Amino acid sequence: MQKSAFAALAALVSLAAEPSFATGLYTCESGDQSGWKTVSELEEKMVSEGWQVRRIKEDGGCYEAYGTTPDGERVEAYFDPVTLEMLLVARRGEILYQKQD
Repeated sequence: MQKSAFAALAALVSLAAEPSFATGLYTCESGDQSGWKTVSELEEKMVSEGWQVRRIKEDGGCYEAYGTTPDGERVEAYFDPVTLEMLLVARRGEILYQKQD
């Protein structure tokens, strides 16, 4: 019984130690977070452009924003955290905009 309890505890510890991975549609090579602009700056930019912002979070080195575009579409959008440039806009798995390199 002790061996199985120890094995279960070891498995839980190893899972907790796994690195977290991005779950979104896009990843960014954005460097150290000390060079990033703030979430507040992104929200201010989006609102000034006519967006309604519900939530902004960091995902995959990008800022991932959930909200409504100026055209009234509910979307998720990815922004470069250094430049605040829009990189990708998607709705229900459909890509509406993607920055071309």
